[in-house]
Amino acid sequence: MPNLNVAVLGSPGYSRELVKKGTESDVTLYNAKRGDATLTLIEASKYPEKLAPLFYAASFADYAILVVDQIKAAFGETVVMLDCLGVQSGIIVPMNYITADQLKRFTRGTVTEKYTVMEDDLPQLWEHMMAEADRTTTGSPSGTGTVVVDHYFNVRGVGTVALGGVRAGQIHHHDKLLALPTSKTAQIRSIQKNDEDCETAEKVVLCAV
Repeated sequence: MPNLNVAVLGSPGYSRELVKKGTESDVTLYNAKRGDATLTLIEASKYPEKLAPLFYAASFADYAILVVDQIKAAFGETVVMLDCLGVQSGIIVPMNYITADQLKRFTRGTVTEKYTVMEDDLPQLWEHMMAEADRTTTGSPSGTGTVVVDHYFNVRGVGTVALGGVRAGQIHHHDKLLALPTSKTAQIRSIQKNDEDCETAEKVVLCAV
């Protein structure tokens, strides 16, 4: 199942016009599916109040949408963060009459220099992202599975449900995970992707385990 993880940065709440809202903390996740392709949008909901959410959102992304309604410090920090983390592909959406030429002064020499500049047109953005997701393939990852946990909660009769994503390798039903930084282990009793039961999950596909 192709999937695209997209950091949507610069305008908290922008994603709610595009897809269904999921979990919310320092970062907010939004999820969508069309056919076999899925999208997970990640917003740094507590940035610029705190810098860490910007890092979390950008580090989890394979693709970025950078919404620019003002050219100010937060915009510069976001460009630097995307460049440092090597998020190579994305879109810049200028607003409030900001031009592509104005943006070039700040994106030159960074990964964002190669981003596609698009108008604030939600249907067009949606189609562009779904086309990117259709082109994304997970291949056949190997090696130890690594899961980043965003949320967890207990369900009576089920146990602990962890929400997060596989960032390396592949995990399987009945695998055991080491819960870092502790020495405790947890067995995977079931895996869900977009509310569908699965036997495996692999890099870039968000899941619930």
